[in-house]
Amino acid sequence: MAKDNVKKSDYGAKEIQVLEGLDPVRKRPGMYIGGTSTEGLHHLIWEVVNNSIDEAMAGNGNDILVQLLPDNIVSVRDFGRGIPVEIHPQTKKSTLETVLTVLHAGGKFGGEGYKISGGLHGVGVSVVNALSAWTRVETCREGKTWAQEYRKGIPQGDVKSIGKTDHTGTTVIFQADPEIFPEIKYSWTKILDYVRQQAYLTKGVKIVIEDRREATTEKEAYKIRRHGFYFDGGIVSFVKFLNRGKIVKNEMPVYVEKTVDDVAVEMSLQYTDGYKEHLYSFANNIFTPEGGMHVTGFKMALTRVLNDYAKKNNLIKEKDGGMTSEDLKEGLTAVVSVKLRNPQFEGQTKSKLGNAEVRGIVSSITSEGLVEFLEKHPTNAKAMIEKCLLTVRARIAARAAKDAVLRKGALEGMTLPGKLADCTTRNAELSELYIVEGDSAGGSAKQGRNRMFQAILPLRGKLVNVEKTSLDKVVKSDTLKPIIIALGTGIGETFDVSRLRYGKIIIMADADVDGSHIRVLLLTFFYRYFEDLITNGHIYIAQPPLYRIQKGKDVRWVYNDEEKDVIVEEFRLKAVEKGAEKAADKKAAKAAKMDTSEISTENEITDEDLESGDGEIEKIAGVTIQRYKGLGEMNPQQLWDTTMDPEHRKMMKVEIDDAEEADRMFDILMGSDVEPRRRFIQTHAKNVKNLDV
Repeated sequence: MAKDNVKKSDYGAKEIQVLEGLDPVRKRPGMYIGGTSTEGLHHLIWEVVNNSIDEAMAGNGNDILVQLLPDNIVSVRDFGRGIPVEIHPQTKKSTLETVLTVLHAGGKFGGEGYKISGGLHGVGVSVVNALSAWTRVETCREGKTWAQEYRKGIPQGDVKSIGKTDHTGTTVIFQADPEIFPEIKYSWTKILDYVRQQAYLTKGVKIVIEDRREATTEKEAYKIRRHGFYFDGGIVSFVKFLNRGKIVKNEMPVYVEKTVDDVAVEMSLQYTDGYKEHLYSFANNIFTPEGGMHVTGFKMALTRVLNDYAKKNNLIKEKDGGMTSEDLKEGLTAVVSVKLRNPQFEGQTKSKLGNAEVRGIVSSITSEGLVEFLEKHPTNAKAMIEKCLLTVRARIAARAAKDAVLRKGALEGMTLPGKLADCTTRNAELSELYIVEGDSAGGSAKQGRNRMFQAILPLRGKLVNVEKTSLDKVVKSDTLKPIIIALGTGIGETFDVSRLRYGKIIIMADADVDGSHIRVLLLTFFYRYFEDLITNGHIYIAQPPLYRIQKGKDVRWVYNDEEKDVIVEEFRLKAVEKGAEKAADKKAAKAAKMDTSEISTENEITDEDLESGDGEIEKIAGVTIQRYKGLGEMNPQQLWDTTMDPEHRKMMKVEIDDAEEADRMFDILMGSDVEPRRRFIQTHAKNVKNLDV
């Protein structure tokens, strides 16, 4: 290419940015805390609390105080050794300032400062400092209290002594930066859950959390919420907490604790009569939701030991075959916690543990402890094995039933149920499946839909409560079987989310008690057997309107009674104003404002009203109010306009904010144990308004 044709580039040394100090954190916060959403915001608290937990695990101080203060200020205080303040030999600055302003500066990279800690990269408190509009750190050491303040990570002065003290420890006070976080709103429940979890994992540590956000003066001390956690039982107490209200198989949880080659392993497990696995894994008190080598080692040992014990004691029949790892998941509640000196996590958010040596150590310790437990407690052992064998038999029956379903479906063409009105497109990202209550509503939905991308599946028959039944009965259900086939993902061990035929699965039921019951039954079904569809954002709930309100040619669709009252009052005021404007003189205008009885109040139903569906109709001051008790009362055009048209419809996406709490609520509301449900109803009955029965 000729040199004359080459465009001169502006790319040079001046285009290369060098980010110094904490600038990289402010530039790319997601690299350090996972994002700037609510999760990232709370991660700031976790980073500081984890430092205090590390002090406790190192044997320094057993008390931690977490406070939520007005103006979105958070304070975390521990009674450990306190951050050193002497001049650091490398940075030539105070060690306190070095820890707060230099990435990868900490006591967790070697030496004897922390043999075990959740910190890996040494960026915890410095990241919090960088992402805060204001930070203050106080450290108590050697009889003195030292302090330093920062703004957006920049020191506002030197480290100074502010007085004498008899204590040791560190207090970190910070205010998250609104330039970084679009919404700064701390969740009391989320923080309580995290702090409780940490207290379970660190036996003998007392953590107190206070919510002082509403107490702006000393006189408002009654507004302070306070909660404390202290557990001598450790993860055994954690397992019992997770299984509260459930029917357990082995009344005594299995507990194993041992240290091998500087790797401390704690494991506790208990089986319930449920169908879902609850496995929580931790490495140095950091929750590892994606598991890792410690979880792999635990599952290897559990499968091997339970199979060996069952065969040795003739508890398993030859026709049942061996128990697989999947068979042992149903009803299992387990906590696996490891503590090691050099954890290898994937990323700063530490979602998975990668230390290969941990797998063998956890497997060996779990095997040894589990064998000992089974031999010492034969009654509990038998109950555990019987629960697992029940899952084996259900798996065999479910596989046979699913094979029969698929064989039958294949003869019907494309394995799809006959009552499914499918859409034209085969692009799963664009297509929608409406699961509709009843034939009447299903008929309207089929006529009103956009056939290109909307499929309709009417529900017929009684829905099964999957919380009280097994998988083999689920796949045989006349109501649920068509849904399973229509989704295309398979179920149980054959589930594959990549085969999903519809990007949105929309539950469309009446806005009454029966409709609510159907929604709960379907949500239970999806949560227990298709949880990935919820977590990946595929499940929605349609929001059909309750009222159609009309004044002349002005038509409004209303979704609750409060909104209805507002709209009716708006129409009434407009009528009053219009009457006043038309008044020929002051006397007529005054009459129009003082007496609304002259406004048209005829109760005649027009031809236009007759075309508005089958809902109950009443008229108030010339305003026609039509109440829809069911989807079937809407004509197809109305159903499209209000509930199915992507341009105007309202839908709620089903999300799981707290999987543990969600599971507990499904157990209470839909489980076989009546007593927890009775207590829940008694507690919350007074809060129910406008119950439609």
